[in-house]
Amino acid sequence: MRSCVLAILTASALLAAVDFNTQIRPVLVRECLGCHNADKATGGVAVHSRDAITRGRAVTPGKPEASLLYLLLELKPGQPKAMPPGKQLPQAERDAIKTWITEGAPWPEGVTLSAGGSGKKDEKATVEQLHARIAKQASERTQADMKPYKATIPHAGVSFDMVPIPGGEFTMGTPDSEAGRKKDEGPQRKVRIDPFWMGKFEVAWDEYRLFMFANMAKEDVNKDEVVDAISRPTRPYVEMSFGMGINGYPAISMTQHAANKYAEWLSAKTGHFYRLPTEAEWEHACRAGTTTPYSFGADASQLGEYAWFSGNTDGKYGLVGKKKPNPWGLHDMHGNVMEWTLDQYDPKGYVGLSNDNPQNVATQPYPHAVRGGSWMDAAAQLRCGSRVASDPSWKQQDPQLPKSIWYHTDAQGLGFRLVRPLKVPSAEQMQKYWNNGVHDEP
Repeated sequence: MRSCVLAILTASALLAAVDFNTQIRPVLVRECLGCHNADKATGGVAVHSRDAITRGRAVTPGKPEASLLYLLLELKPGQPKAMPPGKQLPQAERDAIKTWITEGAPWPEGVTLSAGGSGKKDEKATVEQLHARIAKQASERTQADMKPYKATIPHAGVSFDMVPIPGGEFTMGTPDSEAGRKKDEGPQRKVRIDPFWMGKFEVAWDEYRLFMFANMAKEDVNKDEVVDAISRPTRPYVEMSFGMGINGYPAISMTQHAANKYAEWLSAKTGHFYRLPTEAEWEHACRAGTTTPYSFGADASQLGEYAWFSGNTDGKYGLVGKKKPNPWGLHDMHGNVMEWTLDQYDPKGYVGLSNDNPQNVATQPYPHAVRGGSWMDAAAQLRCGSRVASDPSWKQQDPQLPKSIWYHTDAQGLGFRLVRPLKVPSAEQMQKYWNNGVHDEP
């Protein structure tokens, strides 16, 4: 029985698409480019570009059994021509390469790998190009310049709304006396936040599916080398709305890595810098100048007017923007889907954080802080100060080996919204925001 299960799981893994930037490029850079690059094509084989790697028999798209790259990786250490010399790659990496070749060895247009690099050099160059584009377009200089706006994703006819959030001080965390309070919601502290825009609504499928499926954004006929270089989700192995609806409904079940890459993609598409909010920014925006458990007060009996939650849903999420907004014009900050933040989750709360634009910078894949509660949650979990920690169990039913870096199929109440800071960060800071410690998660 166990062997049958393993066979099924392995077959599922091989049927799933792989992502070049996160699963193939790192292996080629780490194991192959030292000897098989543009300047040193040992044995007449180079792997620095798609043209080079498909020349001769290194890779025959669609046929791993006819591709030297795959065949030599499968040889046991010590066998003649076994690659890499003296060791064998983990089964997951060999499976990913086989799947990639089977699917035609897709390679982002214009991408050339650099010998001796880690794969991050290409990402750095992309971000530097993108930073120059964003810095050139930025026109607002002060908080007074910030106005609500609607932006349209080019070549797609899909728009999204952004609301200005004033900077200033607020008290982060919940008082000991608040009903439903947990220990991780404190200690309360006064912090200062710079101004930013925030999505008026949670990111909906209408927007997110353009990122998931390049053909929907017409990127095959509207080429942009910066957009093309950004890592995109692999093909999902299940229908990701789980039958709950797409048009006008919130996108769900993406990893934090996927949300970060959507932010990078949207930045490239629009010319403005977008990212996930920090926990402090999210709570500041949710409270909207209030100090009560909810942005509308302390009376949970009013929650149905402002939120989709366990008390008023029929086993599914709701359309975005159909409930009353908070005082700053943000919809669904309470309920519908809980929302990713940038921060590493700390069960000790906010001890040790800076008072000035605090962020608990991520250093590991789990856990990260998620806010706002969802359509599945009770009222107490929708409070402004309530926190949830991300967990590997959110991928428990993922049949892929290794598990997907893009999908949390066991977290169907999980989504996100984005912010746009008034101050444009440096290219180095942008890269850190968009690669926030989770791109190598198991």
